[in-house]
Amino acid sequence: MPQPPAARPRGPKPHRVDADQLLDAAQEVFSREGLRAASLRAIARQAGCDPALIYYHFASKEAMFTALLDRRIPPLVEALKRIADPADERPTPLRLWEVMGAFHRILSRDSGFRSLIRGEIVRGTEGIQEQIQTFVGRAAQQVRALLEQGTARGEVRTDLPPFLATFFLVRMHLEILDLLPVIVPQVHGLAEKPAIQTAERVWLQLYWRGIAADPAAPCPPLPDFGA
Repeated sequence: MPQPPAARPRGPKPHRVDADQLLDAAQEVFSREGLRAASLRAIARQAGCDPALIYYHFASKEAMFTALLDRRIPPLVEALKRIADPADERPTPLRLWEVMGAFHRILSRDSGFRSLIRGEIVRGTEGIQEQIQTFVGRAAQQVRALLEQGTARGEVRTDLPPFLATFFLVRMHLEILDLLPVIVPQVHGLAEKPAIQTAERVWLQLYWRGIAADPAAPCPPLPDFGA
């Protein structure tokens, strides 16, 4: 009796991936194409899985974006809450240095996430920008609270809007994290890690001189991050 022909192979079988792997892939695609232009098929291709698998974990690409925010921002907020504890009586510049340390520790190795957030703040669709403001606002509120404590203690200028002081501290630090790794290799004799650490320290010293109630007062010594 003749045997039926063997089934033709249909190419490599897509492998299984978990939710975190899908989010990593989504971040890559969102950073490259933007949330509006990105497709679930492109995310599945980046992850190397069947598009149908995405629906097992996430209802939509917007849900994936929300999950990305939820994966990164809450740990940062919790770290900032501890630093902004009103019971902390250390000088304000040392506490602001810890704020920069929290951003460095949690976000410095994730340029894709920073790029994603920046892009969606500028070009994001309705609803997405509001989500970003909600998540990022929680972190910014902790920095603002710390600055307001510094004003109440006579360390920070009273004429400085706390929102702008928060914006300038965080924005410039993120620029250091984004741009120095690109620029440093072009400068002979500099290594990336010490160059970034030096830039972070110099920026905080310059920033503090601009917001201090007494600009002539020296900034306390700033320890290395993690020390």
